Amino acid sequence: MSEDLKGKVVLITGANKGIGYEIARQLGSRGATVFVGARDIGRGEEAANKLRSNQIDARTIQLDVIDQKTIDSASKQIESEFGKLDILVNNAGIASDGDRLPPSQVDIETLRHTYETNVFGVFAVIKTLLPLLKKSTAGRIVNLSSGLGSLTQNSDPNYEFANAKSLAYNSSKTAVNAITVLLAAELKDTSIKVNAADPGFTATDLNQHQGYRTVEQGAIAAVRLATLPDDGSSGGFFDENGVVPW
Repeated sequence: MSEDLKGKVVLITGANKGIGYEIARQLGSRGATVFVGARDIGRGEEAANKLRSNQIDARTIQLDVIDQKTIDSASKQIESEFGKLDILVNNAGIASDGDRLPPSQVDIETLRHTYETNVFGVFAVIKTLLPLLKKSTAGRIVNLSSGLGSLTQNSDPNYEFANAKSLAYNSSKTAVNAITVLLAAELKDTSIKVNAADPGFTATDLNQHQGYRTVEQGAIAAVRLATLPDDGSSGGFFDENGVVPW
C-alpha cells in the first residue's frame, strides 16, 4: 500500500457507490482516513465495511447535501475526531427523468430539484466545511462536474455528446464550474486549491449504467486533483487528459 496520504482526512459525499466509492477506495488505499458520506447510514456502513476489508481506514458519516442538519453534524464529527479536513470531494449529484425533454419543455420543478442537490448542496457542504479545510496545511476541494457543463462543448455541433441537451443537469454542472472559479479566486492566497473534475461518461446509477467508462477511469481526474502538489493548479476544470474548456 502506498502511504503518501497517511494522516490526511478525506470527506466524500455520495461515497457509498459508483465514482464516489471508487474515489474513497483509491485515496484510502494510499493511506488517507476516508469519511464515506452517505444519505443512508446503512448503505454507507456497508460501503465502509467493504473498504475496511481492504485495510482502508474508512468511517461512515451520514450526510445528505440538501439537509443542513446532517452537514453540520458531519462537520462536528470530523472536527471532534480530527480537528481538520484535508480533502473534500463533492461527488453527490442527481439527474432527473424529467430532464430528458427538450429544454423549453422541462418543468421548473425539475430544474429546482436538480439544483437543490447539484448546486446548492455543493455550496452548502463547502461553506460548512471550509473552516476545517483552512486548518489543513494543504486543503483540496474537488467538485465533480461534467463535460456536459461546458458551454464551449454544448455550443459545438460536433461535440461527442451534442445531442445530450439536458437543461437542468447540464446547467447545474455549469453552475458548479462557476462556484469552483469564484471560490478558487477567493482562496488564492491560502493553501487551499479548488478544482472541478470531469469523470467522463462513466457507467453509474446516474445514467442507468449506459456509460462506457469504468468507475476506476471515472475517478482518475478527481483523485489527481485531490492530491495536487503545492504548486498545482486551482480554479480549473480537468479530465484525466488535461484541461476541459469552459
